[in-house]
Amino acid sequence: MNLSATDFALFGLPQRFAQERSEVDARWKELQRNAHPDRFAGQGAAAERAALQWSVRINEAYRRLKDPLKRAAYLCQLLGAPIDAENNTAMPTEFLVEQMEWREALDEAEGEDALSELSDRVMKRRRDMLAHIQQLLDLEGDAPAAAQQVRALMFIERFAEDIEARLAQLGQ
Repeated sequence: MNLSATDFALFGLPQRFAQERSEVDARWKELQRNAHPDRFAGQGAAAERAALQWSVRINEAYRRLKDPLKRAAYLCQLLGAPIDAENNTAMPTEFLVEQMEWREALDEAEGEDALSELSDRVMKRRRDMLAHIQQLLDLEGDAPAAAQQVRALMFIERFAEDIEARLAQLGQ
């Protein structure tokens, strides 16, 4: 194996957005089992360090491949369309309007039912965006358009976290 291989190559998976989580999990367990530093304990310090490097690299790849948002961002980067979220925050007007409406709804939400209803709307939008990202990456090969969708999805993920935080406050 090569430390500089892509996450997909490292895991022996096709380089595409659509992945079965169970397959990613199974490959991670197998790779970790083979590279675990304890297996190399009697082979000297150099072998243990190499195994530790592999273990870290495998975990890094696993974190990206198991998370749809991170996997999409990584795939866009591999395809020459880095997300660059720090410098590229431009969003379509309709998306910004939707975000403002959601923020107002969150501010005005009183009670668990209102927050749960808002959460359901946001999660539906998230699922729709993930499906669109899959189409853009796997079927159309349009990484720049997918990158724009990934940037938008990052906003949605943060907003979903805000809803969860409000729900947690109600539960206290």
